[in-house]
Amino acid sequence: MILVKTQREMEYIAMQNIREIMGEIRIEVRPAGYLGILIVHSDDVDAVKQVPEVEKAIPVLFEIESDLEKILDRAEDIVHHMGEFETFAIRTTKRGLRHSFNSMDINIQLGKRIQEISGKDVDLNKPDKAVYVEIINERTLIGVIDGVEERRKYTPEKTDSLRFFGRISFVQMPYLENPKGAREIGERIGRNAQSFEIKELVIAPYGYVNAEELFEFLKGIRRGKESRLKIQRKSYSREVRETKILVHDLFQTFRDKKRKKSVLISTDPTGKQISEIRSELKRAFSRADEIVIFAGSRTGLPKGILRLSDFVIDLTPFITFPTEIAIPASLIALLDVYEEMIQEREAMHKVDD
Repeated sequence: MILVKTQREMEYIAMQNIREIMGEIRIEVRPAGYLGILIVHSDDVDAVKQVPEVEKAIPVLFEIESDLEKILDRAEDIVHHMGEFETFAIRTTKRGLRHSFNSMDINIQLGKRIQEISGKDVDLNKPDKAVYVEIINERTLIGVIDGVEERRKYTPEKTDSLRFFGRISFVQMPYLENPKGAREIGERIGRNAQSFEIKELVIAPYGYVNAEELFEFLKGIRRGKESRLKIQRKSYSREVRETKILVHDLFQTFRDKKRKKSVLISTDPTGKQISEIRSELKRAFSRADEIVIFAGSRTGLPKGILRLSDFVIDLTPFITFPTEIAIPASLIALLDVYEEMIQEREAMHKVDD
């Protein structure tokens, strides 16, 4: 028996594709009415994994009643089937309300029993073995998979991009064409700035600008930022960093940031590709408290800003990208440099140790 997990509403498509490979085998689709799961009555896990709609395929070792003590009584049998391992994790999904226990009760108590029996350690991020306890009303399925088959979002070897983005001040010349266009572009820029949770977004015109167009642009910035912030606060279990929105003259902003000895990066087609200045960027990132990125709009950045910047980079040679793409294009490209710097630093520390 195999418990299969799919995206919601993809269960019947997965069933059809599994049967195309394996023949007319018995498949329970949406058992007890729960979306996103199937129970395949076969032991051929490799065949099931050939179906792209299958998110996870868990070979079932035991099917028992949904009773906490009966689940815990299986601890020794579970360890027997786990084979060789040094670390493990318990992953419980409870479906149904009529239980005297919750998922955390199983994770803690079953984990403790397995630890006592095996003498091995719990590792929630990168375990050698993962024990899945899948509760479907009064029916509980228990299976074990290798930890390498799990795809975890956050693991110790991944660089925390928030640390980098928290040092970013993005200076954007406003997009001023007509009120409607300015508002739409502003909304996209505001959404992008908040998506990356950068420290601040500075809207920086210079000289005289049309007040009505600037007002609409700023209104769009605020609307885009607030809509994304609302989604983040609803979706993330962690605290979300709110991006500050500021307005300041372009040249005065540049002068102020230069005085603070921040790393000043301008984006322009006259600049160098990142591959040419990668080493210099890594050295600059390693010592900088703040990284300031300047981006033009319908007109490019003034030549004086380019001349006095620490770096001028061409993100996409021979291509001019839209104004609203400047934030994600710049940050994703520079994050790659930052990650490489962190990896090199950690490698050096390991050598020293």
